[in-house]
Amino acid sequence: MSFEPFTVLRSRTLVLPQANIDTDQIIPARFLTTTTRRGLGEVAFYDWRFDEEGRPRNSSVFHGVDARAHRILVAGANFGCGSSREHASWALVDFGFRAVVSSDIADIFKSNALKNGLLPVEVDEEMHAYLLAHPGAEVQIDLEAGVIGALGGGLSAPFEVEPFARRCLVEGVDPLGHLLNQIDAIEAYEKARA
Repeated sequence: MSFEPFTVLRSRTLVLPQANIDTDQIIPARFLTTTTRRGLGEVAFYDWRFDEEGRPRNSSVFHGVDARAHRILVAGANFGCGSSREHASWALVDFGFRAVVSSDIADIFKSNALKNGLLPVEVDEEMHAYLLAHPGAEVQIDLEAGVIGALGGGLSAPFEVEPFARRCLVEGVDPLGHLLNQIDAIEAYEKARA
Protein backbone atom coordinates (compact mmCIF):
# COMPACT_ATOMS: atom_id res chain seq x y z
CA MET A 1 0.00 0.00 0.00
CA SER A 2 1.19 3.50 -0.69
CA PHE A 3 0.17 6.79 0.86
CA GLU A 4 1.28 10.41 0.91
CA PRO A 5 4.97 10.52 1.91
CA PHE A 6 5.46 11.97 5.37
CA THR A 7 8.28 14.42 5.94
CA VAL A 8 6.96 17.57 7.62
CA LEU A 9 3.35 17.98 8.68
CA ARG A 10 2.01 21.38 9.67
CA SER A 11 -1.57 21.43 10.90
CA ARG A 12 -3.98 22.46 13.60
CA THR A 13 -4.77 19.96 16.33
CA LEU A 14 -7.99 18.29 17.37
CA VAL A 15 -7.83 17.49 21.09
CA LEU A 16 -9.43 14.54 22.87
CA PRO A 17 -8.11 14.90 26.44
CA GLN A 18 -9.63 11.66 27.72
CA ALA A 19 -7.22 8.93 28.81
CA ASN A 20 -7.64 5.28 27.80
CA ILE A 21 -9.39 5.86 24.46
CA ASP A 22 -9.61 2.32 23.18
CA THR A 23 -9.96 0.95 19.68
CA ASP A 24 -13.68 0.25 20.18
CA GLN A 25 -14.23 3.96 20.77
CA ILE A 26 -12.14 4.83 17.71
CA ILE A 27 -14.20 2.46 15.56
CA PRO A 28 -17.06 0.53 17.17
CA ALA A 29 -17.09 -3.23 16.54
CA ARG A 30 -20.35 -3.09 14.59
CA PHE A 31 -18.47 -1.35 11.75
CA LEU A 32 -15.80 -4.05 11.39
CA THR A 33 -17.59 -5.74 8.53
CA THR A 34 -15.23 -4.65 5.77
CA THR A 35 -11.67 -5.24 4.68
CA THR A 36 -11.71 -2.00 2.70
CA ARG A 37 -10.22 1.13 4.21
CA ARG A 38 -12.24 3.59 2.17
CA GLY A 39 -15.21 5.09 3.97
CA LEU A 40 -14.13 4.13 7.49
CA GLY A 41 -13.50 7.79 8.34
CA GLU A 42 -17.26 8.26 8.31
CA VAL A 43 -17.57 5.93 11.31
CA ALA A 44 -14.44 7.02 13.21
CA PHE A 45 -15.50 7.92 16.78
CA TYR A 46 -19.06 7.29 15.61
CA ASP A 47 -20.63 7.11 19.06
CA TRP A 48 -18.87 10.35 20.06
CA ARG A 49 -20.02 12.12 16.87
CA PHE A 50 -23.59 10.83 16.47
CA ASP A 51 -26.53 9.98 18.72
CA GLU A 52 -28.54 6.74 18.66
CA GLU A 53 -30.63 8.09 15.75
CA GLY A 54 -27.54 8.92 13.69
CA ARG A 55 -27.90 12.68 14.20
CA PRO A 56 -24.71 14.71 14.74
CA ARG A 57 -23.97 15.55 18.36
CA ASN A 58 -23.59 19.33 18.47
CA SER A 59 -21.60 18.98 21.70
CA SER A 60 -19.00 16.74 20.05
CA VAL A 61 -15.49 18.11 19.60
CA PHE A 62 -15.78 16.77 16.04
CA HIS A 63 -18.85 18.89 15.22
CA GLY A 64 -18.04 21.32 12.43
CA VAL A 65 -14.37 20.30 12.25
CA ASP A 66 -12.69 20.55 8.86
CA ALA A 67 -10.60 17.39 8.78
CA ARG A 68 -8.29 18.89 6.15
CA ALA A 69 -7.28 21.64 8.61
CA HIS A 70 -6.99 19.35 11.66
CA ARG A 71 -4.70 16.52 10.65
CA ILE A 72 -3.10 16.05 14.07
CA LEU A 73 -5.07 14.30 16.82
CA VAL A 74 -3.89 15.01 20.36
CA ALA A 75 -5.21 12.48 22.85
CA GLY A 76 -4.99 11.61 26.52
CA ALA A 77 -2.64 8.95 27.84
CA ASN A 78 -2.89 5.30 26.80
CA PHE A 79 -4.41 6.08 23.41
CA GLY A 80 -5.36 3.10 21.24
CA CYS A 81 -5.53 0.57 24.04
CA GLY A 82 -7.81 -2.44 23.82
CA SER A 83 -8.01 -5.00 21.08
CA SER A 84 -5.71 -5.20 18.09
CA ARG A 85 -7.90 -3.54 15.52
CA GLU A 86 -6.16 -2.36 12.37
CA HIS A 87 -9.45 -0.78 11.34
CA ALA A 88 -8.83 1.88 14.03
CA SER A 89 -5.81 3.30 12.22
CA TRP A 90 -7.60 2.91 8.87
CA ALA A 91 -10.54 4.95 10.19
CA LEU A 92 -8.32 7.73 11.54
CA VAL A 93 -6.40 8.00 8.26
CA ASP A 94 -9.60 7.95 6.22
CA PHE A 95 -11.03 10.68 8.48
CA GLY A 96 -8.02 12.82 7.58
CA PHE A 97 -5.53 12.42 10.43
CA ARG A 98 -1.83 11.91 9.63
CA ALA A 99 -0.54 11.90 13.22
CA VAL A 100 -1.68 11.03 16.73
CA VAL A 101 0.11 12.68 19.65
CA SER A 102 -0.03 11.49 23.25
CA SER A 103 2.18 10.88 26.25
CA ASP A 104 1.54 7.14 25.86
CA ILE A 105 0.24 5.20 22.86
CA ALA A 106 -0.59 1.48 23.03
CA ASP A 107 2.07 -0.68 21.34
CA ILE A 108 -0.25 -2.65 19.04
CA PHE A 109 -2.00 0.52 17.92
CA LYS A 110 1.41 2.13 17.26
CA SER A 111 2.46 -0.81 15.09
CA ASN A 112 -0.79 -0.75 13.11
CA ALA A 113 -0.62 3.03 12.68
CA LEU A 114 2.94 3.00 11.34
CA LYS A 115 2.03 0.36 8.74
CA ASN A 116 -0.89 2.47 7.52
CA GLY A 117 0.61 5.93 7.11
CA LEU A 118 -0.42 7.31 10.51
CA LEU A 119 2.42 8.66 12.65
CA PRO A 120 2.12 7.92 16.39
CA VAL A 121 4.07 10.56 18.33
CA GLU A 122 4.81 10.05 22.02
CA VAL A 123 5.88 13.25 23.76
CA ASP A 124 7.04 14.19 27.24
CA GLU A 125 4.54 15.34 29.88
CA GLU A 126 5.32 19.05 29.41
CA MET A 127 4.61 19.01 25.67
CA HIS A 128 1.58 16.78 26.16
CA ALA A 129 0.09 19.11 28.78
CA TYR A 130 0.70 22.14 26.53
CA LEU A 131 -1.02 20.51 23.54
CA LEU A 132 -3.98 19.32 25.64
CA ALA A 133 -4.41 22.85 27.03
CA HIS A 134 -4.30 24.49 23.56
CA PRO A 135 -6.88 22.83 21.30
CA GLY A 136 -6.56 23.95 17.71
CA ALA A 137 -2.93 24.99 18.15
CA GLU A 138 -0.86 25.02 14.99
CA VAL A 139 1.78 22.32 15.27
CA GLN A 140 4.63 21.17 13.07
CA ILE A 141 5.91 17.60 13.09
CA ASP A 142 9.24 17.01 11.39
CA LEU A 143 9.56 13.26 11.03
CA GLU A 144 13.10 13.22 9.70
CA ALA A 145 14.37 15.47 12.51
CA GLY A 146 12.19 13.71 15.11
CA VAL A 147 10.84 16.99 16.50
CA ILE A 148 7.34 18.26 17.19
CA GLY A 149 6.81 21.95 17.83
CA ALA A 150 3.92 24.21 18.73
CA LEU A 151 4.11 27.12 16.31
CA GLY A 152 3.79 30.45 18.04
CA GLY A 153 4.23 28.81 21.44
CA GLY A 154 7.94 28.21 21.17
CA LEU A 155 7.64 24.79 22.79
CA SER A 156 9.15 21.78 21.02
CA ALA A 157 10.00 18.22 21.95
CA PRO A 158 11.87 15.30 20.44
CA PHE A 159 10.17 12.01 19.63
CA GLU A 160 11.39 8.66 18.41
CA VAL A 161 10.24 6.42 15.60
CA GLU A 162 11.80 3.06 14.78
CA PRO A 163 14.16 3.68 11.80
CA PHE A 164 12.55 1.24 9.33
CA ALA A 165 9.06 2.60 10.11
CA ARG A 166 10.38 6.16 9.65
CA ARG A 167 11.86 5.20 6.28
CA CYS A 168 8.58 3.66 5.12
CA LEU A 169 6.62 6.77 6.16
CA VAL A 170 9.07 9.08 4.40
CA GLU A 171 8.84 6.91 1.26
CA GLY A 172 5.04 6.76 1.54
CA VAL A 173 4.82 2.98 1.59
CA ASP A 174 3.95 0.20 4.01
CA PRO A 175 6.54 -2.55 4.69
CA LEU A 176 5.32 -4.66 1.75
CA GLY A 177 5.45 -1.63 -0.54
CA HIS A 178 9.03 -1.02 0.58
CA LEU A 179 9.95 -4.59 -0.38
CA LEU A 180 8.20 -4.29 -3.74
CA ASN A 181 10.20 -1.13 -4.43
CA GLN A 182 13.34 -3.27 -4.03
CA ILE A 183 12.25 -5.91 -6.56
CA ASP A 184 14.98 -5.09 -9.12
CA ALA A 185 17.71 -5.42 -6.48
CA ILE A 186 16.13 -8.62 -5.15
CA GLU A 187 15.95 -10.17 -8.62
CA ALA A 188 19.55 -9.14 -9.39
CA TYR A 189 20.70 -10.72 -6.13
CA GLU A 190 18.81 -13.95 -6.85
CA LYS A 191 20.16 -14.09 -10.39
CA ALA A 192 23.74 -13.60 -9.16
CA ARG A 193 23.33 -16.44 -6.62
CA ALA A 194 21.79 -18.89 -9.12
